Amino acid sequence: MIRIGVDFGGTKIEAAAVDDGGAIVARVRAPNPRIYEQSLRVVAEVVAEAERLAGVGRLRVGVGMPGSLSPVTGLIRNANSLWLADRPFPQDLERVLERPVRVSNDANCFALSEAVGGAADGARVVFGAILGTGCGGGVVVDRTVVEGRNLIAGEWGHSPLPWPSEDERAAHRCWCGRVDCLETWISGTAFTADYARRAGETLEGEKIVERARAAEPHAVATLEAYVERLGRGLAVICDILDPDVIVLGGGMSQVKELYDQAPAAIARWVFSDVFVTPVAPAAFGDSSGVRGAAWLWPAD
Repeated sequence: MIRIGVDFGGTKIEAAAVDDGGAIVARVRAPNPRIYEQSLRVVAEVVAEAERLAGVGRLRVGVGMPGSLSPVTGLIRNANSLWLADRPFPQDLERVLERPVRVSNDANCFALSEAVGGAADGARVVFGAILGTGCGGGVVVDRTVVEGRNLIAGEWGHSPLPWPSEDERAAHRCWCGRVDCLETWISGTAFTADYARRAGETLEGEKIVERARAAEPHAVATLEAYVERLGRGLAVICDILDPDVIVLGGGMSQVKELYDQAPAAIARWVFSDVFVTPVAPAAFGDSSGVRGAAWLWPAD
């Protein structure tokens, strides 16, 4: 059975036809116009094109999106793409696609993809952390997304930075209205902002990492602080969930130093005398979200 997964991102919309083995047999990308009705039309267009390329039609569609759905109103909330707020997204998708659609948070889709044939394949409890423009998380148990009663399970990006130092208190206001959310400390955006504060120069994250490897002091300090903060954030996840595997996605997941240094940083803060949980990069890279969205429909 082939399914369609859609990754509804802030800048692009991607649809992929995914077979039973998890392989992508067709994929289509288009810019997200960031105007609600136009974006819905783009979804319909990329889904139709993915079906055409796969040689099949009227497939089941799963969609990964920013934010989550209110269990009371059914409307989108908590999305950093603020133009999506308070929209009946699933119903509108079903209207333009003329079929049932399953929708979940994009980090949930990422974690599900990595739990099914990915970096966490075979693990029972998986935590997927997206460290990109923002900071998201998803929980999968026995290859099933855990959304929770309020549909917010895994939403660690808008919890506070744990065990802050004095200069980390009341340092940043988040777009959500709170102060010092993890997203303001361990997203890729936060990484570049931290370097700019230290060095007085704004650089892309990749360039900062290159400078850290070349022993430039501001870059070294920025990367060290990032790893330490990431360790604190993940230690709390481990204290509560104790996952079998932690998988990292997003732009910062490409920094190989994280996999050497993050486990020790977590171990310094986790409430245990031992920490052996592997921290792994996503096996499917930026394809993981769209692949996981397709897996919102089980094989049967």
